[in-house]
Amino acid sequence: MKNIFILAGERSADIHTSEFLKQIQKLDSKIKFWGIGGPKMQNLEFESIFPFERFSVIGFAEILKHLAFFYQVINKIKKEFIKRKPNLVMLVDYPGLNLRIAKIAKNLKIPVLYYISPQVWAWKKKRIYKIKRYTDKIAVIFPFEKELYEQIGANVEFVGHPISEEITFQLTKKEFAQKYKLDESKKWLAFIPGSRDVEIKRILPEMVKTIQKLKKRENNNYEFLISLADTVSKKHFYQIIEPIKNYISIIDEIYELMKYCDLVISKSGTSTLETGYIGTPMIVVYKTSFLSYLIAKHFVNIDMIALPNIVAGKKIVPELIQKEVNPTNIINNIDLILNDKKNYKKIKKELSILHEKFGNKKASRNVARIAFSIINETENKE
Repeated sequence: MKNIFILAGERSADIHTSEFLKQIQKLDSKIKFWGIGGPKMQNLEFESIFPFERFSVIGFAEILKHLAFFYQVINKIKKEFIKRKPNLVMLVDYPGLNLRIAKIAKNLKIPVLYYISPQVWAWKKKRIYKIKRYTDKIAVIFPFEKELYEQIGANVEFVGHPISEEITFQLTKKEFAQKYKLDESKKWLAFIPGSRDVEIKRILPEMVKTIQKLKKRENNNYEFLISLADTVSKKHFYQIIEPIKNYISIIDEIYELMKYCDLVISKSGTSTLETGYIGTPMIVVYKTSFLSYLIAKHFVNIDMIALPNIVAGKKIVPELIQKEVNPTNIINNIDLILNDKKNYKKIKKELSILHEKFGNKKASRNVARIAFSIINETENKE
Protein backbone atom coordinates (compact mmCIF):
# COMPACT_ATOMS: atom_id res chain seq x y z
CA MET A 1 0.00 0.00 0.00
CA LYS A 2 1.29 3.48 -0.90
CA ASN A 3 2.38 5.63 2.03
CA ILE A 4 3.72 9.16 2.36
CA PHE A 5 5.85 10.39 5.23
CA ILE A 6 5.23 14.05 6.14
CA LEU A 7 7.06 16.22 8.64
CA ALA A 8 5.18 19.40 9.60
CA GLY A 9 6.57 20.60 12.93
CA GLU A 10 4.60 23.76 13.70
CA ARG A 11 1.05 25.06 13.83
CA SER A 12 1.04 26.94 10.50
CA ALA A 13 2.56 23.91 8.75
CA ASP A 14 -0.16 21.73 10.30
CA ILE A 15 -2.80 24.02 8.78
CA HIS A 16 -1.12 24.19 5.36
CA THR A 17 -0.52 20.44 5.21
CA SER A 18 -4.06 19.56 6.24
CA GLU A 19 -5.27 21.36 3.10
CA PHE A 20 -2.81 19.32 1.05
CA LEU A 21 -4.13 16.09 2.61
CA LYS A 22 -7.70 16.97 1.61
CA GLN A 23 -6.59 17.47 -1.99
CA ILE A 24 -4.41 14.37 -2.40
CA GLN A 25 -7.05 12.16 -0.76
CA LYS A 26 -9.33 13.18 -3.65
CA LEU A 27 -6.70 11.78 -6.05
CA ASP A 28 -6.17 8.53 -4.11
CA SER A 29 -8.14 7.76 -0.94
CA LYS A 30 -6.05 4.66 -0.18
CA ILE A 31 -2.71 6.39 0.42
CA LYS A 32 -1.57 6.22 4.07
CA PHE A 33 -0.01 9.29 5.67
CA TRP A 34 2.28 9.24 8.68
CA GLY A 35 5.13 11.16 10.30
CA ILE A 36 4.92 14.30 12.42
CA GLY A 37 1.86 16.53 12.27
CA GLY A 38 -0.62 18.44 14.37
CA PRO A 39 -4.31 18.14 15.27
CA LYS A 40 -5.67 19.28 11.91
CA MET A 41 -3.63 16.66 10.07
CA GLN A 42 -4.53 14.00 12.63
CA ASN A 43 -8.22 14.74 12.07
CA LEU A 44 -7.62 13.59 8.48
CA GLU A 45 -6.37 10.12 9.46
CA PHE A 46 -2.73 11.18 9.68
CA GLU A 47 -0.62 9.03 12.01
CA SER A 48 1.76 11.17 14.07
CA ILE A 49 4.58 9.08 15.53
CA PHE A 50 5.62 11.75 18.06
CA PRO A 51 3.60 14.21 20.18
CA PHE A 52 3.22 17.34 18.05
CA GLU A 53 3.65 19.76 20.95
CA ARG A 54 7.25 18.56 21.49
CA PHE A 55 8.27 20.35 18.29
CA SER A 56 6.98 23.76 19.34
CA VAL A 57 10.38 25.32 20.06
CA ILE A 58 11.80 28.48 18.55
CA GLY A 59 15.23 30.11 18.62
CA PHE A 60 18.71 28.61 18.54
CA ALA A 61 19.22 28.53 22.31
CA GLU A 62 15.86 26.83 22.88
CA ILE A 63 16.60 24.17 20.27
CA LEU A 64 19.94 23.38 21.95
CA LYS A 65 18.03 22.43 25.12
CA HIS A 66 16.05 19.85 23.14
CA LEU A 67 18.89 18.28 21.13
CA ALA A 68 18.60 14.87 22.80
CA PHE A 69 14.94 14.69 21.82
CA PHE A 70 15.66 15.67 18.21
CA TYR A 71 18.37 13.01 17.91
CA GLN A 72 15.83 10.47 19.15
CA VAL A 73 13.39 11.68 16.48
CA ILE A 74 15.99 11.41 13.70
CA ASN A 75 16.96 7.86 14.68
CA LYS A 76 13.33 6.76 14.96
CA ILE A 77 12.46 8.22 11.54
CA LYS A 78 15.42 6.51 9.88
CA LYS A 79 14.32 3.14 11.28
CA GLU A 80 10.74 3.77 10.15
CA PHE A 81 11.94 4.67 6.63
CA ILE A 82 13.68 1.30 6.36
CA LYS A 83 10.67 -0.52 7.80
CA ARG A 84 7.81 1.25 5.97
CA LYS A 85 9.58 2.18 2.71
CA PRO A 86 7.55 5.35 2.00
CA ASN A 87 6.76 6.21 -1.61
CA LEU A 88 7.49 9.85 -0.87
CA VAL A 89 8.94 12.01 1.89
CA MET A 90 7.26 15.40 2.09
CA LEU A 91 8.92 18.02 4.25
CA VAL A 92 7.15 21.22 5.28
CA ASP A 93 9.26 24.21 6.41
CA TYR A 94 11.02 23.41 9.77
CA PRO A 95 14.55 23.39 8.22
CA GLY A 96 16.66 22.46 11.25
CA LEU A 97 15.17 18.96 11.37
CA ASN A 98 13.82 18.59 7.85
CA LEU A 99 17.17 19.02 6.09
CA ARG A 100 18.57 16.15 8.14
CA ILE A 101 15.58 13.99 7.26
CA ALA A 102 15.96 14.94 3.58
CA LYS A 103 19.54 13.66 3.59
CA ILE A 104 18.52 10.36 5.19
CA ALA A 105 15.70 9.88 2.67
CA LYS A 106 17.97 10.71 -0.26
CA ASN A 107 20.58 8.19 0.91
CA LEU A 108 17.82 5.57 1.08
CA LYS A 109 16.71 6.53 -2.46
CA ILE A 110 13.30 7.77 -1.30
CA PRO A 111 11.93 10.71 -3.35
CA VAL A 112 11.84 14.00 -1.42
CA LEU A 113 9.40 16.87 -1.94
CA TYR A 114 10.09 20.05 0.03
CA TYR A 115 6.97 22.20 0.46
CA ILE A 116 7.45 25.70 1.90
CA SER A 117 11.21 25.65 1.63
CA PRO A 118 13.44 27.30 4.26
CA GLN A 119 13.75 31.07 3.99
CA VAL A 120 17.19 31.01 2.39
CA TRP A 121 16.66 34.59 1.22
CA ALA A 122 16.52 35.67 4.87
CA TRP A 123 19.27 33.67 6.55
CA LYS A 124 21.84 30.89 5.97
CA LYS A 125 21.70 31.43 2.21
CA LYS A 126 24.20 28.63 1.52
CA ARG A 127 21.56 26.09 2.57
CA ILE A 128 20.05 26.51 -0.89
CA TYR A 129 22.66 24.11 -2.30
CA LYS A 130 21.94 21.51 0.37
CA ILE A 131 18.21 21.76 -0.35
CA LYS A 132 18.85 21.19 -4.06
CA ARG A 133 21.12 18.20 -3.33
CA TYR A 134 18.72 16.37 -1.01
CA THR A 135 15.38 17.00 -2.74
CA ASP A 136 13.71 15.88 -5.96
CA LYS A 137 11.28 18.79 -6.11
CA ILE A 138 10.89 22.10 -4.27
CA ALA A 139 7.45 23.72 -4.00
CA VAL A 140 7.89 27.39 -3.06
CA ILE A 141 5.25 29.84 -1.86
CA PHE A 142 6.84 33.17 -2.78
CA PRO A 143 7.41 34.14 -6.44
CA PHE A 144 10.94 35.46 -5.81
CA GLU A 145 11.98 32.10 -4.31
CA LYS A 146 11.47 30.40 -7.67
CA GLU A 147 14.07 32.68 -9.26
CA LEU A 148 16.61 31.91 -6.50
CA TYR A 149 16.34 28.15 -7.01
CA GLU A 150 16.30 28.39 -10.80
CA GLN A 151 19.61 30.24 -10.66
CA ILE A 152 21.28 27.11 -9.26
CA GLY A 153 19.42 24.68 -11.52
CA ALA A 154 17.08 23.23 -8.88
CA ASN A 155 13.80 21.51 -9.77
CA VAL A 156 11.40 24.14 -8.42
CA GLU A 157 7.79 25.26 -8.87
CA PHE A 158 5.94 28.27 -7.47
CA VAL A 159 2.68 26.76 -6.20
CA GLY A 160 1.10 29.87 -4.68
CA HIS A 161 0.81 30.86 -1.04
CA PRO A 162 -1.48 28.67 1.10
CA ILE A 163 -3.03 31.61 2.95
CA SER A 164 -4.83 32.73 -0.20
CA GLU A 165 -7.09 29.65 0.02
CA GLU A 166 -7.12 29.14 3.79
CA ILE A 167 -8.47 32.51 4.89
CA THR A 168 -12.23 32.25 5.32
CA PHE A 169 -14.75 34.11 7.46
CA GLN A 170 -17.62 32.44 9.32
CA LEU A 171 -19.02 35.55 11.03
CA THR A 172 -20.01 39.01 9.86
CA LYS A 173 -18.67 41.95 11.84
CA LYS A 174 -22.07 42.36 13.52
CA GLU A 175 -22.18 38.65 14.47
CA PHE A 176 -18.60 38.87 15.72
CA ALA A 177 -19.44 41.92 17.83
CA GLN A 178 -22.52 40.21 19.28
CA LYS A 179 -20.67 36.99 20.13
CA TYR A 180 -17.97 38.83 22.11
CA LYS A 181 -20.18 41.73 23.29
CA LEU A 182 -17.99 44.34 21.59
CA ASP A 183 -18.81 48.03 21.38
CA GLU A 184 -18.68 49.00 17.70
CA SER A 185 -18.20 52.69 18.56
CA LYS A 186 -14.76 51.90 20.04
CA LYS A 187 -11.44 51.10 18.35
CA TRP A 188 -10.77 47.37 18.35
CA LEU A 189 -7.18 46.34 19.10
CA ALA A 190 -6.15 42.76 18.33
CA PHE A 191 -3.20 41.12 20.09
CA ILE A 192 -1.72 37.94 18.60
CA PRO A 193 0.98 36.63 20.97
CA GLY A 194 1.80 33.43 19.06
CA SER A 195 1.18 29.71 18.82
CA ARG A 196 4.19 28.50 20.81
CA ASP A 197 4.62 28.52 24.59
CA VAL A 198 7.98 30.26 24.26
CA GLU A 199 6.31 33.12 22.34
CA ILE A 200 3.58 33.36 24.98
CA LYS A 201 6.25 33.54 27.68
CA ARG A 202 8.20 36.38 26.05
CA ILE A 203 5.60 38.40 24.14
CA LEU A 204 2.28 38.10 25.98
CA PRO A 205 3.53 39.84 29.20
CA GLU A 206 4.47 42.92 27.14
CA MET A 207 1.04 42.88 25.53
CA VAL A 208 -0.61 42.62 28.95
CA LYS A 209 1.36 45.64 30.23
CA THR A 210 0.42 47.55 27.07
CA ILE A 211 -3.28 46.86 27.63
CA GLN A 212 -2.99 47.90 31.28
CA LYS A 213 -1.47 51.26 30.29
CA LEU A 214 -4.07 51.87 27.60
CA LYS A 215 -6.87 51.01 30.00
CA LYS A 216 -5.68 53.72 32.42
CA ARG A 217 -5.85 56.43 29.77
CA GLU A 218 -8.45 59.14 30.31
CA ASN A 219 -9.53 58.82 26.69
CA ASN A 220 -9.60 55.02 26.74
CA ASN A 221 -11.82 54.11 23.82
CA TYR A 222 -10.64 50.60 23.03
CA GLU A 223 -11.87 47.05 22.92
CA PHE A 224 -9.00 44.64 23.67
CA LEU A 225 -9.04 41.28 21.88
CA ILE A 226 -6.45 38.51 22.30
CA SER A 227 -6.09 35.31 20.28
CA LEU A 228 -5.53 31.98 22.02
CA ALA A 229 -3.93 29.30 19.86
CA ASP A 230 -4.87 25.67 20.51
CA THR A 231 -1.18 24.72 20.60
CA VAL A 232 -0.19 26.72 23.70
CA SER A 233 -0.53 25.91 27.39
CA LYS A 234 -3.89 27.35 28.48
CA LYS A 235 -2.76 27.30 32.10
CA HIS A 236 0.28 29.42 31.30
CA PHE A 237 -1.75 31.73 29.03
CA TYR A 238 -4.41 32.43 31.67
CA GLN A 239 -1.81 32.99 34.37
CA ILE A 240 -0.21 35.77 32.31
CA ILE A 241 -3.50 37.50 31.42
CA GLU A 242 -4.88 37.32 34.98
CA PRO A 243 -4.41 41.10 35.64
CA ILE A 244 -6.50 42.06 32.59
CA LYS A 245 -8.99 39.18 32.39
CA ASN A 246 -12.00 41.36 33.24
CA TYR A 247 -11.68 43.74 30.29
CA ILE A 248 -10.42 41.63 27.39
CA SER A 249 -12.05 39.27 24.92
CA ILE A 250 -10.32 35.98 24.14
CA ILE A 251 -10.97 35.15 20.51
CA ASP A 252 -11.24 31.80 18.74
CA GLU A 253 -11.88 33.09 15.19
CA ILE A 254 -8.41 34.26 14.16
CA TYR A 255 -9.31 35.50 10.67
CA GLU A 256 -12.31 37.50 11.91
CA LEU A 257 -10.01 38.97 14.55
CA MET A 258 -7.59 40.11 11.84
CA LYS A 259 -10.32 41.43 9.55
CA TYR A 260 -12.62 43.31 11.91
CA CYS A 261 -10.11 44.89 14.28
CA ASP A 262 -8.84 48.39 13.52
CA LEU A 263 -5.24 47.45 14.31
CA VAL A 264 -3.35 44.20 14.97
CA ILE A 265 -0.33 43.84 17.25
CA SER A 266 1.20 40.50 16.25
CA LYS A 267 4.27 38.41 16.88
CA SER A 268 6.32 37.96 13.69
CA GLY A 269 5.49 35.01 11.44
CA THR A 270 2.64 33.69 9.31
CA SER A 271 0.02 35.69 11.24
CA THR A 272 1.53 38.94 9.95
CA LEU A 273 1.25 37.74 6.36
CA GLU A 274 -2.36 36.68 6.94
CA THR A 275 -3.17 40.05 8.52
CA GLY A 276 -1.49 41.87 5.65
CA TYR A 277 -3.28 39.76 3.05
CA ILE A 278 -6.60 40.62 4.73
CA GLY A 279 -5.52 44.27 4.61
CA THR A 280 -5.49 45.34 8.27
CA PRO A 281 -2.70 47.66 9.50
CA MET A 282 -0.46 46.10 12.14
CA ILE A 283 2.53 46.40 14.43
CA VAL A 284 4.91 43.44 14.31
CA VAL A 285 6.83 42.39 17.43
CA TYR A 286 9.69 39.92 17.76
CA LYS A 287 11.29 38.84 21.02
CA THR A 288 13.42 35.78 21.73
CA SER A 289 16.23 34.91 24.15
CA PHE A 290 19.30 37.14 24.04
CA LEU A 291 21.52 34.23 22.93
CA SER A 292 19.12 33.21 20.15
CA TYR A 293 18.95 36.81 18.96
CA LEU A 294 22.75 37.14 18.83
CA ILE A 295 23.08 33.92 16.83
CA ALA A 296 20.27 34.93 14.47
CA LYS A 297 21.87 38.33 13.84
CA HIS A 298 25.00 36.54 12.67
CA PHE A 299 23.11 34.58 9.99
CA VAL A 300 20.34 36.94 8.89
CA ASN A 301 20.79 38.50 5.43
CA ILE A 302 17.92 41.01 5.49
CA ASP A 303 17.09 44.08 7.54
CA MET A 304 13.35 43.40 8.00
CA ILE A 305 11.48 40.74 9.98
CA ALA A 306 7.83 41.31 9.04
CA LEU A 307 6.79 39.09 6.15
CA PRO A 308 4.51 41.74 4.57
CA ASN A 309 7.49 44.11 4.48
CA ILE A 310 9.80 41.44 3.06
CA VAL A 311 7.34 40.41 0.32
CA ALA A 312 6.65 44.04 -0.59
CA GLY A 313 10.34 44.89 -0.56
CA LYS A 314 9.84 47.91 1.69
CA LYS A 315 8.80 48.74 5.24
CA ILE A 316 5.02 49.13 5.20
CA VAL A 317 4.27 48.25 8.84
CA PRO A 318 6.37 49.05 11.95
CA GLU A 319 8.63 46.38 13.47
CA LEU A 320 9.69 46.21 17.12
CA ILE A 321 12.55 43.86 18.00
CA GLN A 322 13.84 42.57 21.36
CA LYS A 323 14.09 45.48 23.86
CA GLU A 324 11.95 47.62 21.59
CA VAL A 325 9.03 45.34 22.47
CA ASN A 326 7.66 47.31 25.43
CA PRO A 327 4.41 49.13 26.27
CA THR A 328 5.78 52.60 25.51
CA ASN A 329 6.91 51.72 21.98
CA ILE A 330 3.81 49.66 21.20
CA ILE A 331 1.49 52.48 22.34
CA ASN A 332 3.47 55.13 20.45
CA ASN A 333 3.03 53.10 17.27
CA ILE A 334 -0.66 52.49 17.98
CA ASP A 335 -1.15 56.26 18.24
CA LEU A 336 0.90 56.96 15.08
CA ILE A 337 -1.31 54.62 13.06
CA LEU A 338 -4.77 55.14 14.56
CA ASN A 339 -4.53 58.92 15.03
CA ASP A 340 -3.40 59.61 11.48
CA LYS A 341 -6.14 58.70 8.97
CA LYS A 342 -3.89 59.46 6.01
CA ASN A 343 -1.17 57.12 7.28
CA TYR A 344 -3.77 54.46 8.10
CA LYS A 345 -5.17 54.51 4.56
CA LYS A 346 -1.64 54.47 3.10
CA ILE A 347 -0.76 51.28 5.02
CA LYS A 348 -3.98 49.58 3.88
CA LYS A 349 -3.32 50.52 0.25
CA GLU A 350 0.29 49.31 0.33
CA LEU A 351 -0.70 45.98 1.89
CA SER A 352 -2.87 45.26 -1.17
CA ILE A 353 0.32 44.43 -3.09
CA LEU A 354 0.28 41.01 -1.37
CA HIS A 355 -2.70 39.96 -3.51
CA GLU A 356 -0.76 40.87 -6.65
CA LYS A 357 2.32 38.95 -5.50
CA PHE A 358 0.49 35.70 -4.70
CA GLY A 359 -1.97 35.62 -7.61
CA ASN A 360 -4.78 33.04 -7.82
CA LYS A 361 -2.81 29.80 -7.53
CA LYS A 362 -4.19 27.08 -5.22
CA ALA A 363 -1.17 25.84 -3.28
CA SER A 364 -2.71 22.71 -1.76
CA ARG A 365 -4.04 21.51 -5.12
CA ASN A 366 -0.72 22.16 -6.87
CA VAL A 367 1.34 20.38 -4.20
CA ALA A 368 -1.04 17.40 -4.26
CA ARG A 369 -0.60 17.20 -8.04
CA ILE A 370 3.21 17.29 -7.68
CA ALA A 371 3.24 14.63 -4.91
CA PHE A 372 0.91 12.34 -6.86
CA SER A 373 3.05 12.74 -9.98
CA ILE A 374 6.27 11.86 -8.12
CA ILE A 375 4.69 8.71 -6.65
CA ASN A 376 3.45 7.56 -10.07
CA GLU A 377 6.80 8.27 -11.73
CA THR A 378 8.59 6.23 -9.07
CA GLU A 379 6.15 3.32 -9.54
CA ASN A 380 6.60 3.35 -13.31
CA LYS A 381 10.40 3.22 -12.96
CA GLU A 382 10.11 0.17 -10.74
